[in-house]
Amino acid sequence: MGTMITGWDKTGPNLFYVDSEGTRVKGNRFAVGSGSTFAYGVLDTHYRWDMTRDEAAELGQRSVLHATHRDAFSGGTINVYHVEDGGWTKLSSTDANELWYKYYGDDAKAANE
Repeated sequence: MGTMITGWDKTGPNLFYVDSEGTRVKGNRFAVGSGSTFAYGVLDTHYRWDMTRDEAAELGQRSVLHATHRDAFSGGTINVYHVEDGGWTKLSSTDANELWYKYYGDDAKAANE
């Protein structure tokens, strides 16, 4: 198990994955936890270097949504933050079920019947 750590220093923005033994890996995107394979599927398909803040936030939200929806050990609220040189801003806090129906509407309802 591990966690992601993000921040901003004199070199700019940084994102790290840190595992339970303390190994630190620097990268551009990570997914952590039991649903991470589902999140990676969305990230790897839709990630682009030139994304706007809103596009990146939506991609992060969708990635967590797929991890949450497909993994029995995940669930609840999806929180999205944006980290800049001056600090962080919470962009959203949304129930995963609300997002699922927002993105997949009638298809999601039919699948659950």
